[in-house]
Amino acid sequence: MGFINWLLELLKDPRSAIAGWISLGLVPAYTFIFLIIFIETGVVFMPFLPGDSLLFAAGVFAHDPKSGLELSVLLPVVWLAPVIGDQCNYFIGHFFGRRIIQSGKVKAMTPERIAKTERMIEKWGPIAVFLGRFFPFIRTFMPFISGISGMRWARFTPFSVLGGVIWSTLFTLLGFFFGGIPVVQKHFEVVIILILAVSLLPTIIGLLKAKFGHKKTSGETLTADETNAIATADDDTKKN
Repeated sequence: MGFINWLLELLKDPRSAIAGWISLGLVPAYTFIFLIIFIETGVVFMPFLPGDSLLFAAGVFAHDPKSGLELSVLLPVVWLAPVIGDQCNYFIGHFFGRRIIQSGKVKAMTPERIAKTERMIEKWGPIAVFLGRFFPFIRTFMPFISGISGMRWARFTPFSVLGGVIWSTLFTLLGFFFGGIPVVQKHFEVVIILILAVSLLPTIIGLLKAKFGHKKTSGETLTADETNAIATADDDTKKN
């Protein structure tokens, strides 16, 4: 329960969490910011950490000279976290993805969804990696599925780096430039809720479309293409 309460508080008010980290010192503050962003991106079991709002809140603190956080230090920290996290998640998927999925520990990753995601990656290639960075949950699953699907590391990495750097810069600078506005300071929790809502909206719409637009019956089996995509994924990995 302690971890759940901490997570809820972090989701509700990342500003208070960062203030607590700063009270421990600047090095711990930068370290915790790095770890939260890294874990959200790099650990497939933790897609619910608040990357967008945490970056925004960190930018707000960087705007305030009294906080001690420097934008020139903060930006490299938040650049490295998603880039390294994506690499870890890619190789976790590449080497252990099938076993993790077969274990059933990641409930959201059904065989149907895996096959559809692999077809999306096959169709859009690394552009899907770049775009996936800007959506919660998808940013966690995309590098993992990219590793499973056999996308070559040399194709994955440039778009992963580009997406991670642009995403982290965008939300940090939004906090830096708008965080000092009095109305934002006064209604900070509302702003965080709006950020979360806007970030999650495309994902929610996609889930609703998948559920009600092309819903399969409970007894329906996988199509031949889906079955082949799953069965041949390991062979594709070896070929690439």
